[in-house]
Amino acid sequence: MLLALSDRTDSYVQFVTVLLLFVFVLAVTAFVTKWIGGYQKGRSAGANMELMEALRLSNNKYVQIVRIGRKYLAVAVCKDTVTMLSEIPAEDLCFSEGSIGGAPGFKDVLTKIQKERILEKEDGRDE
Repeated sequence: MLLALSDRTDSYVQFVTVLLLFVFVLAVTAFVTKWIGGYQKGRSAGANMELMEALRLSNNKYVQIVRIGRKYLAVAVCKDTVTMLSEIPAEDLCFSEGSIGGAPGFKDVLTKIQKERILEKEDGRDE
């Protein structure tokens, strides 16, 4: 009886130890990923160049709006080439809030989904 109780206790201690190690490794991984992401963002962020928006045309073909200094340029990006299409006057561009600097952030997407859900509930379309 005492031997069975000791084996059970050892099993619980082993399980809790493995669980704590897993949580620790997960936390370290999250911290290091966030740190490396911030480091990379800091290295690539410049005051003079920024990708404003991109439209995918096919697997390896894009049209992008790029800000270089104070000018906005439309460029075609293909597998092996980059071609400038034209310069775009800044007043001709319209960016929605959160879209400047690339894709909208998670907070912007979540807010949009929440607003859509509220509108669905008010219209009585809640499923």
